[in-house]
Amino acid sequence: MHTALQRGRLSPTEVAEWFLERIDRLGDDVGAFAEITPERALERARHVEREVPKAAPLWGMPLADKDLHSRAGVPTRFGSRAFADHVPDESDDLVLDLDRAGAVSLGKTATPEFGLPSYTEPVGAPPARSPWDARLGAGGSSGGAAAAVAAGLLPFATGSDGGGSVRIPAASCGLVGVKPSRGRVPSGSGLGGLAGLSVVGPLARTVADAALLLDGVMAPAGYPVQHRFAVRAPGSDGPYLGDALCGEGRFQIGVLTDSPWDDAYDIEIAPESRDALAHAVTLLDRLGHGVDELVRAPEPGYPAAFRTIWQASAATIPLEGEALGLVEPLTAWLVDRGRALGARDLADALAWLAGFERRTIGRFAAYDAVLTPALALTPRPVGWYDAADGERNFAQQVQFTPFTSFVNVAGLPAISLPVHTTATGFPMSVQLIGRPGGEATLFALAAQLERVARLAGRRPPVW
Repeated sequence: MHTALQRGRLSPTEVAEWFLERIDRLGDDVGAFAEITPERALERARHVEREVPKAAPLWGMPLADKDLHSRAGVPTRFGSRAFADHVPDESDDLVLDLDRAGAVSLGKTATPEFGLPSYTEPVGAPPARSPWDARLGAGGSSGGAAAAVAAGLLPFATGSDGGGSVRIPAASCGLVGVKPSRGRVPSGSGLGGLAGLSVVGPLARTVADAALLLDGVMAPAGYPVQHRFAVRAPGSDGPYLGDALCGEGRFQIGVLTDSPWDDAYDIEIAPESRDALAHAVTLLDRLGHGVDELVRAPEPGYPAAFRTIWQASAATIPLEGEALGLVEPLTAWLVDRGRALGARDLADALAWLAGFERRTIGRFAAYDAVLTPALALTPRPVGWYDAADGERNFAQQVQFTPFTSFVNVAGLPAISLPVHTTATGFPMSVQLIGRPGGEATLFALAAQLERVARLAGRRPPVW
C-alpha cells in the first residue's frame, strides 16, 4: 500500500475510503474502535494530497490514535466513563508527529481504563476481541489497535507500552509488536514517566511494516530525531526499514524461561507457549545462530517494587470526588493503594528497580538478543479476568504476561512476533529482547524468523 501511494496508483482519499468501509462493515465484530471520525479522516486525506509532500515518511497511510492519546476536537475518553464527555483542545506530541509524517487518522482505537490492564474490556463498551477467535480477548492495553490491524481495518497502528501493552495485544492477535528502547521515540520516550516505563511502539502484520511505522514516528518530515531532545538510547537512530527488509546477520541468542515474578506468583508456561518457544529455537538454530539457555536468576524483590510503581502511577490520575465512583474496581483499587503510599515507599521501589535494570542488562550482555515466550498462556477468554477483586485481577495479569514488564523496567527494546500455530491454527508468538539501543539487530533477526516461520500474510476468519 505504501508503494502504491508513493507511485500514484492509489490516492490517500481512496485508501481512507476503503478502510472506512471495512471499519463500518467489520469493526463491531472485534470491538477495535472507541471513536470513528470519517468526515475528519476524508478531509485530512484531501489535505495530505494537496499540501503534504510525498517525501513525508507515512504519506497518505491510514492509522488511528489510541484512546489514551489526545487529538484536538476528537473525544478522548481514556477508556473510562469518568471522561465520557472529554474533548481535548490540544493534541499530544505523538499525534502531531504522526500528522507531520503525513498519516491520516481514521479515529480512536479502544483501550482499557487509563491503559492500566493487559486486556481491553472497558465497562460500557464492547470488548476488543482477537480476530483469530472472537471468544478470546485482544489483550491490552493497545487491544483495540491490535484488533483493528489483525482484522485488516488498519494497515498498522501505534500503541503505548508500559508493561507489555504493545507486545501483549500483538501476541494475542498474531501481529508484530515493537517496544523501542527507553529514549528512542521522541514523542513517546518514557523519559518523563514514573520509572521510565511507558514508550510508544508500532503494531503491524509484518516486520517491515512495523519498521516503516517506527521510522515515521521517530523522524517525521522536517523534524530530524537528533533535534528533538538531548537524551536518547544508544545505537542507531534508524531508519530501520532496511534492517527489516534485508534481515541479515548471525547472532548469539540467549533463551529465558524464568521471570522475576516466579517467587511471588504461580507462573506456569502453557504447552502452546512452550511449543512456540521450542519452534523458534529450532528455526534460529537452522539459520545458523548460536543459542544458549540462560541460568535462572531469582529476583524476589521485583514483584513488590513493580506493584508499588504501578499503583503510584494510578495515584496521579486526575480523579476526585464523584468521578472516583465512575471508575472500574481495578482502577479504584490501584488509585486507593497508590495514594496510600509514602514518599519512602516510592523512593525505595525506584532505587530497587534501578538496580534491577543494571543487573538485567549485565545478565543479558553476552547476547545480541534474548528469546522468551511472548505470553505464558494462550490468549484469555473475554470475561476471564476477575473484574471485582483488584488483587486477584493483578495476579491473573501477571500469570498471563510474566515476560513483558521487566523489559520496560530495564528500558530495553523488544519485539514480539508469531512463529508457530496451535492445533486449531491460532498464531503463537515469542519475544526477542535486545541490548540497549539494539532495535536494528531485533528487526534483522525478526525478519529472518518471519521468513522461515512462513506465517506472514495469513488472514484471520473475520477478514
